[in-house]
Amino acid sequence: MTVRPSTRSALLPAALAFALAVPACLLDVAPARAATEQCWATHYGPQPPGALTASGEVFDNNADTAATSLSRQPQLPFGTRVQVTNVANGRSLVVRINDRGTFAQTPQVPKCLDLTDGAFGRLGGSLNPDAGHIVVTQKVL
Repeated sequence: MTVRPSTRSALLPAALAFALAVPACLLDVAPARAATEQCWATHYGPQPPGALTASGEVFDNNADTAATSLSRQPQLPFGTRVQVTNVANGRSLVVRINDRGTFAQTPQVPKCLDLTDGAFGRLGGSLNPDAGHIVVTQKVL
């Protein structure tokens, strides 16, 4: 049987788990290229007081949290920590996923995260005047 390269990488965690007799979910094996792909990180902007995230938390626009794009497959579970790096200046920050975004991917650059205004600013994004997005790389921790 011939296995295509893309299928091989998908089978790697299961094969390792079988060989080592451990559950595949404990082997966090992901393609190396995933951390180097660039995407757009946007920011929430003003939110009403008491607004809730999709996880049920009260929204805090200064926290190091983010919404993950609904177009991302597979979806990142709530609580997932992601290291986000601004490509333009090298600033890096770890955010926790606690919301789902409603934004779609663009043909040019996919939108991957919607950051709080605080996290967006700490990564070097400009809120005044509003830059709208920053180009980032992301690494699931």
